[in-house]
Amino acid sequence: MIPQRWLIVSSAMCSAGLLWSAVLVAALLAGVRLVPTAVAVAVAAVLAVPGVIAGIIGNRWLYRTTRPRMRWNLTSWVPPHVPHWASMLAGVLFFGFWLTVVVAFAGLDGDVEMRDGQYVRSDNGRTSVVSQADYDRHQNLEQQISLGILGAVAVGGVFMTGAILTHHAAPQPTETQSAGQALA
Repeated sequence: MIPQRWLIVSSAMCSAGLLWSAVLVAALLAGVRLVPTAVAVAVAAVLAVPGVIAGIIGNRWLYRTTRPRMRWNLTSWVPPHVPHWASMLAGVLFFGFWLTVVVAFAGLDGDVEMRDGQYVRSDNGRTSVVSQADYDRHQNLEQQISLGILGAVAVGGVFMTGAILTHHAAPQPTETQSAGQALA
């Protein structure tokens, strides 16, 4: 089993990664790149990935499941002691990050790079010279995609580690509440 201190640290790191990604994505949507892409993505990954790994391993060990009880019922994917508002909040945050990724992909137009001191767009074998503003916009969209994916991963890490950390306070199911038994 994963030590509780490690779960707390992992959850805090995922929370910080979620906030880091959200702030940077919001700034990008406002047209401002606060930090270079390499730094933004590296920090988000370092903050989010360990918590997700701890959450996956901890949930696997704690709940001994590999799939939900009912395939298309969202509540069957959530541990029984987690409040519905928490799962709904996680879903909304995940959807928000997913939406930023989709919007950024829609805004991409070819591949923009620097060649011979000029910004060049390559699209379907054709190349054209573009302005620095177009190049910067392309770089912002690429950073938004990376941070959106890592933000969504961080949401999952916070949710999973939070579910493990609150499991001990959950009421024990009665015979009528256990899986496979009808509710009275």
